[in-house]
Amino acid sequence: METQLLNLMTERCPMALLLAKRAVNALSLGQKLEIHVSDSGARQDIPRYLINNGYAIEIQSDSPQSLILFVTKMQR
Repeated sequence: METQLLNLMTERCPMALLLAKRAVNALSLGQKLEIHVSDSGARQDIPRYLINNGYAIEIQSDSPQSLILFVTKMQR
């Protein structure tokens, strides 16, 4: 299954969070999404939302400039 990319580097919260929510809700079971964010609010809010809603996340990179996450839709 191909991993999709969601680049939110130019978006600020709450728009970044809204776009991430829409993207992960459209995932099929087991499908992966790579999310890139830079906004400090989104860097906190997006992982919190994903964890609280049963998505598996893997932090690929966490630098002062960006956060890169791999998200997998799991069974609830």
